[in-house]
Amino acid sequence: MVNVHDLTVEEKASLTSGGDAWHFQPVERLGVPGYMLTDGPHGLRKEKSETAALDMKNTVPATCFPPAAGMSSSWNPDLVREVGVAMGEECIQEDVAVILGPGVNIKRNPLGGRSFEYWSEDPFLAGHEAVGIVEGVQSQGIGTSLKHFAANNQETDRLRIDARISERALREIYLPAFEHIVKTAQPWTIMCAYNQLNGVFGSENRWLLTDVLRGEWGFEGIVMSDWGAVHDRAASLNAGLNLEMPPSYTDDEIVVAVKDGRIPEEQLDRMAQGMLDLVEKAREAMEREGFVFDKDVHHRIARRAAQESIVMLKNEDGLLPLGAGDGAEAAEGVRVAVIGEFARTPRYQGGGSSHINPTKMTSLLDALEERGADFTFAPGFTLDRSEQTDELTAEALAAARAADVVVFAMGLPEEEESEGFDRTHLDMPAKQLELLAAVSEVNPNVVAVLSNGSAVQMNPWQENAKAILETWLLGQAGGSAVADILFGDANPSGKLAQSFPLDIKDDPSMVNWPGGDRVVDYGEGIFVGYRYYDTFDVDVAYPFGYGLSYSTFTVSDVAVEATGATSARVSATVTNTSAVDGAEVIQVYVNPADTTPVQRPVHELKGFQKVFVKAGESVRVSIDLDDRAFAYWSEKDGGWRVVAGEYGVEVATSSRDIVSRETMSLAGDDFYAELNEWSNYGEFKADTWGALAVQHMLEKGATGELPAIPEDNLGVQLFMETMPINSMPVLFGKEGRRLTQFLLEDYAAERAKA
Repeated sequence: MVNVHDLTVEEKASLTSGGDAWHFQPVERLGVPGYMLTDGPHGLRKEKSETAALDMKNTVPATCFPPAAGMSSSWNPDLVREVGVAMGEECIQEDVAVILGPGVNIKRNPLGGRSFEYWSEDPFLAGHEAVGIVEGVQSQGIGTSLKHFAANNQETDRLRIDARISERALREIYLPAFEHIVKTAQPWTIMCAYNQLNGVFGSENRWLLTDVLRGEWGFEGIVMSDWGAVHDRAASLNAGLNLEMPPSYTDDEIVVAVKDGRIPEEQLDRMAQGMLDLVEKAREAMEREGFVFDKDVHHRIARRAAQESIVMLKNEDGLLPLGAGDGAEAAEGVRVAVIGEFARTPRYQGGGSSHINPTKMTSLLDALEERGADFTFAPGFTLDRSEQTDELTAEALAAARAADVVVFAMGLPEEEESEGFDRTHLDMPAKQLELLAAVSEVNPNVVAVLSNGSAVQMNPWQENAKAILETWLLGQAGGSAVADILFGDANPSGKLAQSFPLDIKDDPSMVNWPGGDRVVDYGEGIFVGYRYYDTFDVDVAYPFGYGLSYSTFTVSDVAVEATGATSARVSATVTNTSAVDGAEVIQVYVNPADTTPVQRPVHELKGFQKVFVKAGESVRVSIDLDDRAFAYWSEKDGGWRVVAGEYGVEVATSSRDIVSRETMSLAGDDFYAELNEWSNYGEFKADTWGALAVQHMLEKGATGELPAIPEDNLGVQLFMETMPINSMPVLFGKEGRRLTQFLLEDYAAERAKA
């Protein structure tokens, strides 16, 4: 194995920049290869032309798995890991050492143009699902690139926007998914974001790349730039960036910067050694010859992943499933009209750098034909922005009149949401909604099948459908998966990974979205998604964690027990009370302690488990809650705090469907924030030793030894509660300094006695 000290300064510099758009730079003198890296994140996007030019759609065939918007709704980390294993196998065949993904940026606002590529509005769910991609891919000896680090939550002005975020919001919302994956799976690489974070570009942010990522979290891999995100290579190297992509052909400038002291050579050594270590990790897989992945097996995995990605939002009168079994048996007696161009021309992935060339493509029409269903098809509308024609409308209405059930395939065309721009509204295309209304007039038995990468406006059009399937973007096997759900061969088990607001104006980030003058303020702080809607009782169309099933379940015998001063275990029995095998997702939310000194959401997701239960049977589930489940980030103390007190623990099937709420006491952490002159009077009164000092001060005030505090003056009392004790002179003149001094000295004396 090559050591960094075997290299010249010139060779070290070369390792910290790409060889071209898709390769590391080799060091041929020492046999260090320039392996390939390619886009992901829901399949392999390897360009056929290995040149410096970006060629987005001329790529080798690869399995297109459901993008994260769909996979996240599975709430099934084991399934996600299986997808990751398959992706790793495809990388081996194509000699790709690192696949760029997963992306775990938070869905701060549903208008985000790249929402289809990200997992959730909730960091716990995002981290605990996406880690499966990292574990699965890397189990095959292939690296992943966790991205985009950090706070890349919009496409508007993403190359230069300055995201201004409090440290508490960063620690509680925007960093935890990255943190969990780093600590759990050690991704081989992390990709920094384009944007600035609190005034510093991601590629130059030493606090982020070195202090937090490596120092606090123990990250062992390398950090690479997003493509073109480096503006000052020397500053980036000093901040902890190992690899600039693509190359800027400035290696000679780095050599000069080392020689003149702007870059310490030991820092360059650290960055280059990271690249050598990465190459060595990938060597075994890259030297494997003749491996060919099984396309059929991977397509079946994609189909199963798509099935579990589908969320049934509505099912009035038990309209679904249409039947059970395969082929003619399923279709017998059910005349189906399939209306909507999406059934023939599916939108199965997002636009931009994640665009996969699938090994196989199954539309809904293909799937219905394969199973011998009795159906007619009418395109109904076009996917472009052309006007609706009378001919398309008439054909659709005729098909609807002749059918028992209408499957209305609707959604957002690719031009409506893609990498590179944000949406400006949540509305569905008007011509689709107008046709849906007309169809429902002639046949009320409508199943709406949605294809979209993020939340859409549901009212009032949802009243024109008895059943609604949110199918997101399902990848290459999506047509088969939708047919499986429609006819009952698969039971819907997906749950929403993001809230569906009634109106985009209800989203708390809209006050600052998408920013201006190159700045966006995250003024909503920690109140993102359901944390805002549920805390402030804002009605939503569909809540976070929501999804229906063909089965029915009960949850009983809930037990909550503390397992330590800052941890607990939740147990419950899940019973399938129907005649249909199915899966339920048990969600655990934590209510903050009554003693918490900061504002917190009414509840936060801190555990979940997807449990498959046969008809009529029961399964006992157990979910552990670690200290982070109860913690908040204290900006005052500069760390995580678990205060002693009574916590609520909710067992739920969505953030709005609480099955059971139990309370429990925790002793809390052993952190003690020492009081000082900047502590306020209320904090002294709430502290064990501070309260004694206050009591002694009041006693001396009563005897005239100190100025008396007017306890009968409510206004003064309220003012003092939040007043730092060094401000006593404001109320008591020069005698106030005696009060401050007494409190500090008596507090110290009482602590010394303990």
